[in-house]
Amino acid sequence: MIGPGSAIAIAAAALIIFGPKKLPELGKAAGKTLREFKNATSGIMDDHDDKKKEDVKPEQHVRPEVVPPSQPVQASVDLTKATDQK
Repeated sequence: MIGPGSAIAIAAAALIIFGPKKLPELGKAAGKTLREFKNATSGIMDDHDDKKKEDVKPEQHVRPEVVPPSQPVQASVDLTKATDQK
């Protein structure tokens, strides 16, 4: 990022190189270029966000029916075996 001192030095160098009559035209052209660049990048980001929204479709990730278990489930659990005995 350019600090305030660097910005002043660049502005002074531009004033010396291009002169006071040409400087407003250069500023206008630079502003127009930056605006076009910003619009182009925001368009790309909007397209990217739209594509991300299209990629996430919950109906593709949900199974249409319940799948039976691969092993039978035990009817009861003996809690005495599961507790720590000291």
